[in-house]
Amino acid sequence: MINRLIGGFVGVLIGVSLLSPIAVEVSKCGSGSNPCFTNLSATSSWAPTIINLVPGFFALSILGIGIAVCYGALQDAGVV
Repeated sequence: MINRLIGGFVGVLIGVSLLSPIAVEVSKCGSGSNPCFTNLSATSSWAPTIINLVPGFFALSILGIGIAVCYGALQDAGVV
């Protein structure tokens, strides 16, 4: 049980620390200042919207990890 809690805590900690850099890179991609991407607003009207959703889905995945870890720990303890 404790190994699941420690592993989940490390996963959530790394995910939360990566959330800000991912949001910064996504905003660079949408503005066209990132040399790896062309300006997405010039190529398509829906591409910037989809790209701007990436940090939100990343945050939802971190939330899912936290919920799964809590559920697994409760299941190991016999509560669930």
